[in-house]
Amino acid sequence: MSDDIRAGFCAIVGLPNVGKSTLLNRILDRHLAAVSAKPQTTRDRILGVHSVALPAPGDGDAVMAQIAYVDTPGVQDGRGPLRRYMRDAALAAADDADVVLLLVDSTDRRGRVPERLAEADAAALGDASRRHPIVIGVNKVDRAAKLELLPVIEAWSSFAPGVEVVPISALTGDGVAALEQAIARRLPLGPALFPADMVTDRSPQFIAQEIIREQLYHQLGKELPYACAVQIESWSEKSAHELAIAAVIAVERESQKAIVVGRGGARIRELGIAARKAISEALGQGRGMTVHLSLFVKVVSEWSRGVAGLRSVGYTAKGES
Repeated sequence: MSDDIRAGFCAIVGLPNVGKSTLLNRILDRHLAAVSAKPQTTRDRILGVHSVALPAPGDGDAVMAQIAYVDTPGVQDGRGPLRRYMRDAALAAADDADVVLLLVDSTDRRGRVPERLAEADAAALGDASRRHPIVIGVNKVDRAAKLELLPVIEAWSSFAPGVEVVPISALTGDGVAALEQAIARRLPLGPALFPADMVTDRSPQFIAQEIIREQLYHQLGKELPYACAVQIESWSEKSAHELAIAAVIAVERESQKAIVVGRGGARIRELGIAARKAISEALGQGRGMTVHLSLFVKVVSEWSRGVAGLRSVGYTAKGES
């Protein structure tokens, strides 16, 4: 890449369940972040790097832009260290960004209007978003009534000076190219921040961990205990096409362990089958990969209730390791 590009960080922020991780996966064309219909699926900041070309005016050459997206947990108030951890991660990403992408769910009648960010549980998100150049992505337009979209777009057009509002569907990809162009135009000029072939700073182990946790959401649905965490305990690359993984699912009580394991171990087997397939697809990148996955469930009593418990299952605050 030439030094003469636009490059910077774009924090993807919003209320819970607005489609932030679905959008990041769509942009990167890769299964990187866990996605489910359950709010608070995302718990960590996740970096994804994507380059786009900005058309030059007239007959000039196109200018490249490297966008370092930071996917974040949905912002909402709530008691307990885990919710604070997620909230702090999102607000810190917004504070550090060159551009903020505020994603809005166009099907959420309460959450799709700017007044929602004036409420106590979301005011910090609104304040953090306004401190930087901002793009509003009005998401899930494939599911919204067309006559309702125009007033939503108009309402957000005065949210902050210089704001651009782009209707999109992260699920289908409609409008995503225009959204990236709007973000890229607001990035500062400078050298590329990352190598041209870099997609994420997250390891394959983290991606596998996210996929297993995602499958927990899919397999258990409403039965899923909120305080579930996944940790990779061993990772062995037997060859370029064969991988052995052992992972632990941490819950807080024996009753939760019984839910995850299922009668006669049926549920944990189904979870393992689905997770193996998804990990193979995500890490194999079309090359074909055999994944051997061993899952274990253990009780880590009340791990979500304190900072030490969070650290014990792999959640650390910014600046910690």
